[in-house]
Amino acid sequence: MSFPQNLHTHTVFSDGKNTPEEMVRGAIRAGCASLGLSDHSPMPPAADPDEWSMRPDRILAFREEVLHLREAYAGKLELFLGLEQDIDSSPPQGEWDYLIGSVHGIWADGRYLAADESADRFDRSVREQFGGDYLAFAQAYYRRMAAVARKTGCDIVGHFDLITKSNEGGRRFDEDDPRYRSAALEALEALLERDLIFEINTGAISRGYRTTPYPAPFLLDAIRQKGGRICITSDSHQSDTITCAFSQAAALAESHGFRETWVLAKDGFRPVGLTEYKKLG
Repeated sequence: MSFPQNLHTHTVFSDGKNTPEEMVRGAIRAGCASLGLSDHSPMPPAADPDEWSMRPDRILAFREEVLHLREAYAGKLELFLGLEQDIDSSPPQGEWDYLIGSVHGIWADGRYLAADESADRFDRSVREQFGGDYLAFAQAYYRRMAAVARKTGCDIVGHFDLITKSNEGGRRFDEDDPRYRSAALEALEALLERDLIFEINTGAISRGYRTTPYPAPFLLDAIRQKGGRICITSDSHQSDTITCAFSQAAALAESHGFRETWVLAKDGFRPVGLTEYKKLG
């Protein structure tokens, strides 16, 4: 059995708070049958002033640690070696069990503008580079998101509408605006053509930015209507949030017509029912 499962987690190798082994133990305590460790891929220095990604010289150590833990915890937890591969990162070296493709920011006039930075910094970026037009920023973000699979070779699309991190309740821009929806749906359509898995991501809930997961309901409807696949993740940065709001995410998925989530097993991804996830977090 490889579920319940969380494939989106971070450790001290990037911007997580706990070691890989602490995350493994946290997953066992939370009732998971399997776990993926997926630290951030190395980023260009200009895009990572706060040093939140993995350093290039740490990749080998990360791989070795995960593979060691896989053997050490065999029979207690199934462990997978993953990477959150950013669109701005160089192609990953070596074999990985899976890749999460993500866009964490855009480039404007040679400056990197993070989509998930603090609300104040996000406001300043939009004001200085887009004249306060949040929808113009969103359009630039979704143009990049449309290309994330081609650039990263990912299996899973990470936090598709990350740009809404500080926008719950429409406090900064109107997510019903045709400019916003057309940009998001166009990017979604491009990714659906590649038969990728879209995560329902509860990370912003665990860190106090949102009360609902990514992606938005209208995007979940579009994914389901097009026959797209989902998985449930918590984008966890610490060992006590590995199944944060999983029951909420499972209920949300069901309310939009999904009956299964996809999990990774030794022979690849396969669908399982949402029942076990409704008991967690």
